[in-house]
Amino acid sequence: MSMKVRALAGVLVLGILTTACATVKPWQRGMLADSCMVFDADSATAYMTHWQEAREGSMGGFGVQGGGCGCK
Repeated sequence: MSMKVRALAGVLVLGILTTACATVKPWQRGMLADSCMVFDADSATAYMTHWQEAREGSMGGFGVQGGGCGCK
């Protein structure tokens, strides 16, 4: 085997052995399931809308109508 093939095989094996796997605790899943964690072109708008609703204590003008108490 040539040196380049051995180096390539070593890098490939090292890459397979160092894959990122992690155990997620039940109380951490809510943070990982947050809508801002989704790769979406409109995610910045959704985040700013959520931030504004939380700041003003109200929601409306788009989507579901409701009060600031969380009632629908």
